[in-house]
Amino acid sequence: MRFLVQRGELRDLYDKVAAGERISEADALRLFESTDLNGLGAIASLARQRKVGNRASYIVNRYVNYSNYCILSCQFCSFARKKRDADGFQLSIEEIVAKAREALAVGITELHIVGGLHPSLPFTYYTDLLKALRGLDPRLHLKCFTAIEVLHLAWLARKPVRETLAILKEAGLDSLTGGGAEIFRKEVRSAIARGKESAGEYLDVHRTWHNMGGRSTCTMLYGHVETLADRVDHLRQLRALQDETHGFVGFIPLPYHPENNEIPVDHPPTGFDVLRTIAVSRIYLDNFDHITAYWVAMGGLKLAQLALSFGADDLHGTIIEEHIFHMAGAKTPQVQTEAQMIKVIREAGFTPVQRNTFYEPIKVWDAVPDPDPDATNGSSTPSPLLEKNLATA
Repeated sequence: MRFLVQRGELRDLYDKVAAGERISEADALRLFESTDLNGLGAIASLARQRKVGNRASYIVNRYVNYSNYCILSCQFCSFARKKRDADGFQLSIEEIVAKAREALAVGITELHIVGGLHPSLPFTYYTDLLKALRGLDPRLHLKCFTAIEVLHLAWLARKPVRETLAILKEAGLDSLTGGGAEIFRKEVRSAIARGKESAGEYLDVHRTWHNMGGRSTCTMLYGHVETLADRVDHLRQLRALQDETHGFVGFIPLPYHPENNEIPVDHPPTGFDVLRTIAVSRIYLDNFDHITAYWVAMGGLKLAQLALSFGADDLHGTIIEEHIFHMAGAKTPQVQTEAQMIKVIREAGFTPVQRNTFYEPIKVWDAVPDPDPDATNGSSTPSPLLEKNLATA
């Protein structure tokens, strides 16, 4: 791959990464501004190879959105509803437990649970929910709540964030989700999510959780009103917190969907921009082990598969039921089978790995393509369910 940048504008940055040197914010902006997508891919592939070798992962998980009622009115959000809206919803604890039980039967290892800032649910709803789900199987990993939800729950509990997180952890919370980061620049945040938590508050929630021994993911929503410099600033703040706590297990860049919200854009993220952002993230975030290509937000598995050659090493999960991006206009399927995940990873030339929430391997599959990927009617050879390492999650 080196010959692709040997005589190009990015040769010095390739050499810097090859030498194990950290690139600067100015370097990252140069990468974002470059039109040499092949060169970006070559540098990102080098950084990726050093982190994970030839492996690419996925997780067998299920999404649950407990409610889309929300007291906020973020301009970019197509998910939130008010109680007066006909398409608002709220799930009972019993309904969520039933969804989880069904998903456990097909082999999930993680529940990913987020929702709006509900105007009337009590704090006990959330603790009782965690306890009920923990009772299904103590090895099932409960990855729940964004930073703004944690702040909302702290307000409901009338306790500091750290104490609130301790109560949630005791009830069964295993890790935090990374949603809600959007773009950290204050001016951008005010334009797309007025009233939401500040960048400092988002980072402080994750810092507090990390200092308690917890792990989390983080995100960036890009392709709306931010500049390329704003993206670099966002990545800079994430890298700084990771230097401090080492608590992030992975980074998930999320392309903006302009449909069905109050922030129309003339030029939503293209395939070029998606691959460029994946690549720059991999190169710049040198203290992150994993970069996820979230297939739901990327229009499906085809572009996510290509992203594996531009620095990503993970395709996220089987999902089963996703509301947030689909209410924003995503046309992707609601679910992917494990067999399909394995197939697209193999096709891209990588070794498929089923992972747990912390990106630790559960099952490493043979890299040789299946002669007939549809022979099992959409399912692969049964993978080990809830390996011992999940018990420590």
